Amino acid sequence: MKFTGIMILLLLLPFSAVAGTFLETFDDRELQRWQELIQLNNPSGSWEIIDDELHAVSRETFLRLLTTGDNTWENYTIKFDVKPLKKHGISNISIAGRVKGTWLIYCSIADPVVLVDGEPLHESRMSCAYGNLHDVIFLTLHTEPHPLLKLNKWAHLKLSVDGNVVAFWVNEKQVMKPTEIRNLKDVQHGGHNFNFAGFPDFRTGGVGFGLSNYTARFDNITVTGDSVPNSGGFTVTPQGKLTTTWGDLKRF
Repeated sequence: MKFTGIMILLLLLPFSAVAGTFLETFDDRELQRWQELIQLNNPSGSWEIIDDELHAVSRETFLRLLTTGDNTWENYTIKFDVKPLKKHGISNISIAGRVKGTWLIYCSIADPVVLVDGEPLHESRMSCAYGNLHDVIFLTLHTEPHPLLKLNKWAHLKLSVDGNVVAFWVNEKQVMKPTEIRNLKDVQHGGHNFNFAGFPDFRTGGVGFGLSNYTARFDNITVTGDSVPNSGGFTVTPQGKLTTTWGDLKRF
């Protein structure tokens, strides 16, 4: 009996280890469960699966994301691998959580132009913010100087959301400590009172990743959490080289 009990425990361990994990490796060569979300409803981008990796091209400064998941996803961690291949201008690589319609939390490694004492400053930074991607008002959680991701080298981004607390890592180094989300309703900005109609509490929502002004490869998107259903991309028998473009995606 003792030996049988040990064997049962050992058999159960692998199943418990993968519970609550969504995995996308693009090995199944399809993007049907992904939707494209674009800043200010700009034109769609280029997403193509090549050699079991997602090849993305953006030559614009506005952010475009691929998103998945639903409003039942609550506390989780999303992470992925990304390899920037070419930089086309002022750019960013982004990771997003709590995506609900066009509302979201996202963190970026970017090189924006910002005003410092009234003077424009162009420098690379990490930043995390939340708001409506089809609007122009966002609340910044944290920002500080940070080097851009290196070209032609894989990097690893990770975002954790737990209740109303967010944390962000780049290459396993935490670059934003756990930070609390404030509710944006009736926030004073520039002496004006903005009414964020339908502002969510950011306690649930899907995930996303994306870019602007880069050509890049993405792979191994992983989401873990108690409310996340087990799902994964499984390797299929190769039948020639297949590609999927942005035209096959749903968009909102």
